[in-house]
Amino acid sequence: MSYSTTIASQTFAFDDLKQVMACASPARSGDYLAGVGAATAQQRMAARHVLAETPLRRFLSEALVPYESDDITRLIIDSHDAAAFAPVSHLTVGDFRDWLLSELATTESLAALAPGLTPEMVAAVSKLMRNQDLIAVARKCSVVTRFRSTIGLPGRLSVRLQPNHPTDDLHGIAASMLDGLLMGSGDAVIGINPASDSLPVLGRLMHMLDEVIQRFEIPTQSCVLTHVSNTLRLAEQGAPVDLVFQSIGGTEQTNRSFGVSIALLDEAYAAASALQRGTVGDNLMYFETGQGSALSANANFGVDQQTCEARAYALARRYRPLLVNTVVGFIGPEYLYDGKQIVRAGLEDHFCGKLMGLPLGCDICYTNHAEADQDDMDNLLVLLGVAGINFIMGVPGADDVMLNYQSTSFHDALFVRDVLGLKRAPEFEAWLARMDIAGADGRLRPPTSNRLLSDMHGLQALAT
Repeated sequence: MSYSTTIASQTFAFDDLKQVMACASPARSGDYLAGVGAATAQQRMAARHVLAETPLRRFLSEALVPYESDDITRLIIDSHDAAAFAPVSHLTVGDFRDWLLSELATTESLAALAPGLTPEMVAAVSKLMRNQDLIAVARKCSVVTRFRSTIGLPGRLSVRLQPNHPTDDLHGIAASMLDGLLMGSGDAVIGINPASDSLPVLGRLMHMLDEVIQRFEIPTQSCVLTHVSNTLRLAEQGAPVDLVFQSIGGTEQTNRSFGVSIALLDEAYAAASALQRGTVGDNLMYFETGQGSALSANANFGVDQQTCEARAYALARRYRPLLVNTVVGFIGPEYLYDGKQIVRAGLEDHFCGKLMGLPLGCDICYTNHAEADQDDMDNLLVLLGVAGINFIMGVPGADDVMLNYQSTSFHDALFVRDVLGLKRAPEFEAWLARMDIAGADGRLRPPTSNRLLSDMHGLQALAT
């Protein structure tokens, strides 16, 4: 189906809804690399005019990636909740934007609506929004998940403690873990990106994390961010698997390039569920995504990168995950060129994920060859904190020495919690007080006599 509009005596024509969506997107390098971005600012505004008049129902009948050849499209259509969609089913995309910004869109009504929204619908409405609109709506969304800690409660911000090491050295990892815990980080997960794919190495990392958590009775969860097939094999061998991790994308072919399928994720979810390692809940999947991954795999099918990203959230939603993390600037300037594009993408991803009912966090990051710096990350950190992000990364010094990119530090988490009055997960905050790491008000105490430092020999023994 073709689309057109006339603005100031100039007619703009679009071949299909996929082209309308791509041209309506804010400018970003990845869409130009893919050859789908708007040629001019005038064409971009024309596409937004067309999109604003497009009925939301149209996305249920005009698939951007064919139903017959893509299992993500089939998942989106086949699992659509028509009853949940009913309250907004008569609206156009422009009307939906107005409704989201109105007082009718409450936390409760947005939660009820989430199962009725497709990724294409939320991506479309985001393209009509300014940054402040994305923040205002996302802030009204509440998505709470639980395993050993409760993540996403209003007024709280959690942190993934990321103690990566370039050689998977247990002593180096232990030192970074101690640093993060003493700075009050780790309530989302203690998660390691391993340098190795060796199952014995991965198993040692899992056992070390579990032993630290058990020894100090830390109300958090561990994760070694290896391929889901490795996690399955380790679980079969009796390794202490808390969370199952996998990077995912928004098309079947993208996921095939990652070596995953819906069937494999179903198997992993079932296996981890059977372990019953959660204490306060059973959300146990951890997914990471990022704009540009579909194009990197030559699997975007002419769909703009932000819509491909939102489609990945449909796959994540199937598994009621504990954490979904958009690693927003990690792929590089080929997809998000500079700080402005990274900031916009981070706000879009958070908005789309939360609107779909997912516990979105963000790795607020950039690669060293991008036109961005830590000031840009400070801006996005504060904006996402205001928007109600569920969790962020905690990396020693904000510099990941294994993955070689720049992220956010334990100090950054302290800063944003302080200026926005945000607390940690309640179970973790109580643990910090029991360990004399923080007071009842959540503020850190001088690290002179807390119980974690007093058992340094125990931590070193576990690393050995």
